[in-house]
Amino acid sequence: MSEQSPLDLAEGHPFGPHNLPYGVFSTADEPGRRRVGVRVGDHVLDAGAAAHALGSPYAALLSLPSLNALLAAGRTTWRDVRRAITSWVTVPAHRPDIEPLFHPLSAVTLHLPYDVADYVDFYASEHHATNVGRIFRPDGEPLTPNWKHLPIGYHGRSGTVVVSGTDITRPSGQRKAPADPAPVFGPSVKLDIEAEVGFVVGTPSRLGHPVGIAGFRDHVFGLSLLNDWSARDIQAWEYVPLGPFLGKSFATSVSAWVTPLEALDQARVAPPARDFPLLPYLDDGAADEPGGFDLRITVRINGEVVAEPPFSSMYWTAAQQLAHMTVNGASLRTGDLYGSGTVSGPEAHQRGSLLELTWNGQEPVGAGGGKRTFLEDGDEVTLTAWAPGPDGLRVGLGEVTGRILPADAR
Repeated sequence: MSEQSPLDLAEGHPFGPHNLPYGVFSTADEPGRRRVGVRVGDHVLDAGAAAHALGSPYAALLSLPSLNALLAAGRTTWRDVRRAITSWVTVPAHRPDIEPLFHPLSAVTLHLPYDVADYVDFYASEHHATNVGRIFRPDGEPLTPNWKHLPIGYHGRSGTVVVSGTDITRPSGQRKAPADPAPVFGPSVKLDIEAEVGFVVGTPSRLGHPVGIAGFRDHVFGLSLLNDWSARDIQAWEYVPLGPFLGKSFATSVSAWVTPLEALDQARVAPPARDFPLLPYLDDGAADEPGGFDLRITVRINGEVVAEPPFSSMYWTAAQQLAHMTVNGASLRTGDLYGSGTVSGPEAHQRGSLLELTWNGQEPVGAGGGKRTFLEDGDEVTLTAWAPGPDGLRVGLGEVTGRILPADAR
């Protein structure tokens, strides 16, 4: 009996030809050789080798050790390459050429698929921002006065963006509880997650030239899941008056797979209704397509589901975030990554951080046979997600997993 082809997928597989996310992989026999791959089912297609085998004009572009050249090539090339790969995996005549070029997902090593240029993180969920405001300002307004006028964000540290599967060492730093007479130094005792979606910039922009909402499709290649690890106790002591710093910069985990925007056309939805008119550069009322994405995220700790945040509830869209972070003339670079901010919905089980799920440690949640307020050493956190696709299919997003190691004892 012949071995089943990697192209013979189970019906409704979320990583079928309607999806085709990009990544970078290496194999055990050539660990130093990184290659662009496309996920099909539970296999990875060596995209460069397939392009060469079929005489594609994109062979050179797909034979590089990262996605950066593809990202920089622009929207027309993104579309044409995707169409070519779709034909490679769906046209029966191509099977003899490409079937030998698949590798089982379980047998490859996945790498950070692009060189991260700049990293920006936002604070775009009204439910998350409201919960945080109620936790820390119980007697005041939960939202700050600027929150509904602009997408609040901060510039992070691109050098500590790591691929899914990378262990996360518990950070140390200064922390001071309100009743403490002075700060102390030591490992964070309030290590948290933030379930987010990251958007990957392809086409750069010129310094001094803002990118409007309508430019989203021309500049953003795709998206992936993102976990913005957060040391809440370090963050709480340091963030006044300039915002997050060491409480965030120690690690940000991203999926090994980047899903092209084109794969998510059926997942576009209108964002929640706004309370009042926005300034013109943020007004998406006349946009050509709905600004939101219907992504269904699941958060697991040690295998147990702790939250299911809905991305469709995000107040600020990725297009508005792009417009805001360039409105002052800041330029985009290929490989720029910007995070949506914590995704939280209106229900208790839809909160995308332990800060909210446990109400700052007051209400522990189950986590694989135990209870948690914040993360403990050895905990493994996994984010998964899917989106509606064509003909009732689901579009799977690559998972993000990280395991907590004890603080460095040095």
